Amino acid sequence: MSESFYDVIILGSGPAGLQAAIHAIRRKVSVLVLGQPSKSSIFNAHIENFCCLEAQSGSDMIKVALARAEESGVTFLAKDVMTLSAENDHYVVEAAGGEVLKAYALILAMGISRNKLGVAGEKDYVGRGVSYCVDCDGPMFKGDPVAVIGCGSAAVGAALTMIFYASDVHMVCEQLEVDEYLAEKLRQSEVMVHESRKVSEIEGDDTGVTGLVLDDDTRLGVAGVFVELGARGAVDFAMKMGISLDDTMKYIAVNKKQETSLPGVFAAGDICGPPWQVAKSVGEGCIAGLEAASYVRKRKRTE
Repeated sequence: MSESFYDVIILGSGPAGLQAAIHAIRRKVSVLVLGQPSKSSIFNAHIENFCCLEAQSGSDMIKVALARAEESGVTFLAKDVMTLSAENDHYVVEAAGGEVLKAYALILAMGISRNKLGVAGEKDYVGRGVSYCVDCDGPMFKGDPVAVIGCGSAAVGAALTMIFYASDVHMVCEQLEVDEYLAEKLRQSEVMVHESRKVSEIEGDDTGVTGLVLDDDTRLGVAGVFVELGARGAVDFAMKMGISLDDTMKYIAVNKKQETSLPGVFAAGDICGPPWQVAKSVGEGCIAGLEAASYVRKRKRTE
């Protein structure tokens, strides 16, 4: 695996992440942005209430921000995040391609995503076998058969994690959409992959989930169903790292400097809570970028 060290790593390439990058790089620190801009929730949106800009598509807005950040010297890696961890005096990020990236400071700007399957039984069994967070609920299914639904890095990561808990792990996806590095890890694992298949129904009884029905009428007997239809969410990472959430337990808690409960870890944008507005994300990204850069510069002066 290749390893690289940056002063600041920003997770997320939407408005919050890109604004953070532009402001951080101006403070003369090295900055890496990790993420895929086309997966940002704004990419397919239409922007018409942002001051100083004519109405335009979200994709056009992102393209301008990307160009500005690149011109400023920001480094980009269009990969999903697989794991986050703390190591001595810095943080370690593993990307979906196997890259190991290290930094003094992190900015979490990955937005929020809890895509639903939209099939019969899903709503009925949320919290009773249906989950959207392996890191949160995975240990509850120790010794039980489970299924992971999804085709991307989040689904592969979830399936590989559940090997350590579940008796059997099924993964249901229409078409695998991950780097060869992850695909090979999946092939070498004990996960049973049901490719070119969709879920038709989630079955259950008074005790909770009992099985899945696929679109070819195959039935999988499982006690847990993990829906992983997007990139891994920042809240999932926050919970695993011990970063405090707000009172609703849905968003990352930050102060006015966009600092989280972990030193050197900042957050900005939708993951900090509503309103879901570009203006808020950009403003928080600005603060997070400046504060993360200041944090790094102070550390370097004292070392």
